[in-house]
Amino acid sequence: MGQYLVIFLVVFGINVIPAFAPPTWTVLVYFSLANHVPALAIIAIGVIAAALGRLILATYFRRYRNRLPSTYTQNMHNASTHLTRSKGHTVALLTLFLLSPLSSAQLFEAAGIMPKLALRPLVLAFAAGRLVSYSTYVLGAKSLATTSLGDVIIRNITSPTAIALQVLMIVGLVLLGTIKWKPYQENF
Repeated sequence: MGQYLVIFLVVFGINVIPAFAPPTWTVLVYFSLANHVPALAIIAIGVIAAALGRLILATYFRRYRNRLPSTYTQNMHNASTHLTRSKGHTVALLTLFLLSPLSSAQLFEAAGIMPKLALRPLVLAFAAGRLVSYSTYVLGAKSLATTSLGDVIIRNITSPTAIALQVLMIVGLVLLGTIKWKPYQENF
């Protein structure tokens, strides 16, 4: 039972971090190989802990968005009116959270800043997507069999590609809020 709690806490912890955390799948693969915990248990714990972590991250950004410049939050609010203006746009947004290969931290941060976006459907889409990806990685992994968790974390945190991708995602999040979005209004 202690191993399951450790897995949950580690996965939850890396999913509430706004940037520069290792990919969850690498941690799950490590635990599946190093601790002989059943793969299905690791996948289930990983999906639940990651989804809960991202929900907490988005909720934190939603709660403290008033600490951001008002022009930024207004621009993000206006952007959200475009994302929710039709069922098609909503489906596209859910698909992004379901299938995105990109780091999801900044997606959830943006969703948290946008008050019109319902977080629960985004978290459910994220969880469904992670169920597939975590299953693929955990069930198919053998390449990390001789790697320690510390090596996995250090390699992912210090990788120039990982650092560049995180910086680009953060810049993208900031730029999204600096665009002077006009609120979407239906023409009747």
